[in-house]
Amino acid sequence: MSVVVALAALACLMVAAYRGYSVILFAPLAALGAVLLTDPAAIAPVFSGVFMEKMVGFVKLYFPVFMLGAVFGKVIELAGFSQSIVATAIRYIGSARANLVIVAVCGLLTYGGVSVFVVVFAVYPFAAELYRQGNIPKRLMPGAIALGAFSFTMDSLPGTPQIQNIIPTTFFKTTSWAAPMLGILGSLFLVVVGLFYLESRRRAAAIRGEGYGINLVNEPQRVEGSKLVSPLLAILPLIVVGVSNFWLTRLIPLWYGHAHSVSLPGLSKPIETKVPSVTAIWAVEGALVLGIVVVLVTAFGAVRRHFAEGTKAAISGALLASMNTASEYGFGGVIAALPGFLVVSDALRVVPNPLVNAAISVSTLAGITGSASGGMSIALAAMSDAFVQGVHAAQIPLEVLHRVVSMASGGMDTLPHNGAVITLLAVTGLTHRESYRDIFAITVIKTLAVFFVIGVFYTTGLV
Repeated sequence: MSVVVALAALACLMVAAYRGYSVILFAPLAALGAVLLTDPAAIAPVFSGVFMEKMVGFVKLYFPVFMLGAVFGKVIELAGFSQSIVATAIRYIGSARANLVIVAVCGLLTYGGVSVFVVVFAVYPFAAELYRQGNIPKRLMPGAIALGAFSFTMDSLPGTPQIQNIIPTTFFKTTSWAAPMLGILGSLFLVVVGLFYLESRRRAAAIRGEGYGINLVNEPQRVEGSKLVSPLLAILPLIVVGVSNFWLTRLIPLWYGHAHSVSLPGLSKPIETKVPSVTAIWAVEGALVLGIVVVLVTAFGAVRRHFAEGTKAAISGALLASMNTASEYGFGGVIAALPGFLVVSDALRVVPNPLVNAAISVSTLAGITGSASGGMSIALAAMSDAFVQGVHAAQIPLEVLHRVVSMASGGMDTLPHNGAVITLLAVTGLTHRESYRDIFAITVIKTLAVFFVIGVFYTTGLV
């Protein structure tokens, strides 16, 4: 019965998210409903002592990353840099390679620190024009955007500043550059297999004589390339974010040491910080700040007109995204404390291989919650100690566990109720019925990439 209660709570949250209800509201309701069926007297203490503690702890650590990433993406958009990058990719790669162009541009933007949600808005107008010129069915476009924005640069490539690559650092004391060779090989797997699938779908549509489509919704206006800024200037902030993230990851431990203490006159006790647990977070935050400064310095005239309203919208979006994930994190903390979850955890431990165990656990919870960061947060909050013990016993580096967990979080998360999927379809004016088949195919390929990386590690020992 305890397992049924835990699964029912998870199902409630999944259905609520699928139907578009607020996760911030339904995560505590689902969690406390499970507590009610387990121990009614514990509702108030669990809400204050577990749910809110976990939720606030997540916001404390990660909200600055969400906020700075959203602001960076917004100023990139306001400056016209994202449009310039897309147009340049089209010009040099060629409109005949529409899928490659979209994947390359989405990958460049997300690896440069632009939020996956922002990338959808930035790329769509040019992707639509590219598909229209190539007479490629518009319904295939979401699959290409999903491969470029929601896969290899989100959680596979070493150093990516996306939150899915940052969360494991606080649990495993690793950096965002963990297991670089495995990350690169996993990314190559995703790109090659993903593009092969997308091209096969494009060719099949061409054989049938299917064109771009008619009576379509939310068609963008055409953008003139003559109005775009220099591509070298446009890519500069992305390079700054990537390079500064790399160096700050290495320099912060040298500046602060393993532990750092600060005493201020108004504090009753010093601020004690364990530097390894926050190095990756501080590095990403510093890199994003530098990226924002570069955009403001190089394109202040273009940004200034809409900076106030644009940053308000960006911060509102970041607050909503972080609170959604934090609510799921609090939900996971409550569920992890219930007897039913302990039964499920013990069942998952039956899988003898620690990397496969971690991959299945994280991917399953990411799929149930419809959130890569949320599912990973739930899994790590409940099982990170067991994962660490398992890889230590098997003499596997924690960097490998980091990369596997990060990639697994981006596996089955893109089920129909995933927020990024819903946003992608809404922006492109398409429906699940029209386009989800290709998004799901990318989801399957992403999941296979995790086990490909595990296989490469055991075969070659590469990290």
